[in-house]
Amino acid sequence: MNPRVHRTRVSQERWLVSYADFITLLFAFFVVLYAFAKADQKKQTQVSVAIDTAFQSLGILSGVPGRPPASGEAELPLNSVMAEDVLSPGKVRDDLNQIRRELEHTLSSQIAEHTVSLQMGRDGLVISLREAGFFNSGSADPRPETLDSLRKIANSLARSAYDVRVEGHTDNVPIHNLEFDSNWELSSARATRIARLFLDLRAIPPDRLSAAGYAEFHPVAANSTAAGRAENRRVDLVILPRTRIDFSAPAPPTPKGQWRKITDSQASGPYSTPSTFTITRLRRRPSNSA
Repeated sequence: MNPRVHRTRVSQERWLVSYADFITLLFAFFVVLYAFAKADQKKQTQVSVAIDTAFQSLGILSGVPGRPPASGEAELPLNSVMAEDVLSPGKVRDDLNQIRRELEHTLSSQIAEHTVSLQMGRDGLVISLREAGFFNSGSADPRPETLDSLRKIANSLARSAYDVRVEGHTDNVPIHNLEFDSNWELSSARATRIARLFLDLRAIPPDRLSAAGYAEFHPVAANSTAAGRAENRRVDLVILPRTRIDFSAPAPPTPKGQWRKITDSQASGPYSTPSTFTITRLRRRPSNSA
């Protein structure tokens, strides 16, 4: 008797296994794409809320634009930089450069004589008037022959909408005469005399003008040499954009609740994938009493 031969039946549906694997991977791929898209939207919303909260805490914004105050929520006064004074950094830079070019043309002879210099400073355009060209030693009154140059400067600044801060500076050599007991008084007197001259010319409105004396404590060169001390004895006209923040306005309400730490994996939803780094943020947990 011959033993029974078992023949193996070949399945014709093995392709379904590969097809099912392909469909599964394709579904997972689109789920990951969807999770990334939703995570990005959520992060954008969180970033927007964080920026709004930061500006409100600094008193720069009084609410979320486009959102009316909730019932029972007092509408805060606008204590931000005033709308008419807000300019983009590019616009401010262009305006200051235009003023600088105009003054370089108007004061070309004074610049060539090194009695006037123009440069961009930390706060804006700085017009430096050297003592050697505008004041006698130990005196706060501008020389009569410099009034024409000061009038040209005032006329150029009158056509702009920027504030003017007049700063008096001296070297570190002590002064004591019949008029001034210290460099503080000399620097302040020189600044106020220039500011008063601009007011008398009716070129710059009083609300755009201010004066300050810094004595020898803001030097631009070393006081160890005669040339450095000569550079430090100056009056600076700082042209700066107008910004006002009312710190006396009521602060926005502080959110109540406890702080807890969350990570991206907790904030991005159930479909988030591990990233190469973790960003840790703080979020307030609503209090039970709220």
